[in-house]
Amino acid sequence: MHAGRTRILLVSGSTRGGSGNTAALRTMRAVATRPVTAVLYEGLGSLPAFNPDDDREPLPPAARELRQEIAKADAVVFCTPEYAGTLPGSFKNLLDWTVGGGEMYGKPAAWINVAAVGRGAGAEESLASVLGYIGAAIIEKACRRIILPRQAVGTDGLVSDPGFRAEAARVLDDIVSAVS
Repeated sequence: MHAGRTRILLVSGSTRGGSGNTAALRTMRAVATRPVTAVLYEGLGSLPAFNPDDDREPLPPAARELRQEIAKADAVVFCTPEYAGTLPGSFKNLLDWTVGGGEMYGKPAAWINVAAVGRGAGAEESLASVLGYIGAAIIEKACRRIILPRQAVGTDGLVSDPGFRAEAARVLDDIVSAVS
């Protein structure tokens, strides 16, 4: 923790401009109160395709930035859509960049799933598998499905639904409790 504050990195698995996953994380950042500093990672689209030959110094700048952001965080929260029953390729690419650096090893991590009822389980299972492989410390209590009514995302990219906002704040509280 940094000077009495918990720094939580929020990582969306979507590159889509109007993504509900990104809106969920923006809202999580907006509802964060002391002692949380919530930072939204916005470099997913700029990461080069992972190549093990490039996983050494000097790292590609976008990969170096990702690893630095993870290293500075006390915990990481992921929110990703599901594509073809698993993780989107661009998001899996992001996770591939975390393997060699070791920044996620032992790092407290959680995810929220905002997919419609009956959807998203494949992405959740794949994410859990990858996070287990890279040695992240899963905060089970903070991992949850939160219903996100599509109409609740405003033109400002934030979720207005009070139930969603309250549940997002509880996720942050669970993370702070786990890392304190």
